[in-house]
Amino acid sequence: MDVTTTIRTTVNGKDEHFFKALGARVAQARKARNLTQQQICEQLGIPQQTLANYEGGHVRLPASMLPSLVQILGLTLEELLGQEPTKGKRGPASRLDQQIEFIRRLPETKQHAVMEVLDMVIASQAGH
Repeated sequence: MDVTTTIRTTVNGKDEHFFKALGARVAQARKARNLTQQQICEQLGIPQQTLANYEGGHVRLPASMLPSLVQILGLTLEELLGQEPTKGKRGPASRLDQQIEFIRRLPETKQHAVMEVLDMVIASQAGH
């Protein structure tokens, strides 16, 4: 006989906001995919009431469940955790990325001047 044990850790005041927001994102993603709590529970192997408690933020969602949950919900881990997705590679920005960011902050007239110079350089390389 296989007995599955769910460890329920209630949410304390310090973590309450995080787990309520996490639960809300789980519920929102589930509904967006037209999935019922029961359908998710069958895939996760947990009781429906446990998922209801996770979605309500009343019980901590275990970290070990996150990989399965993001796969079922079609989200990235960053999306599920409410973080901004990382763009490109991690680490310091390249010199080119820094220059482009600097150009973005220039007044529009100066941006056009830089673009004209870039257009000339690109056009001269296209002829080679």
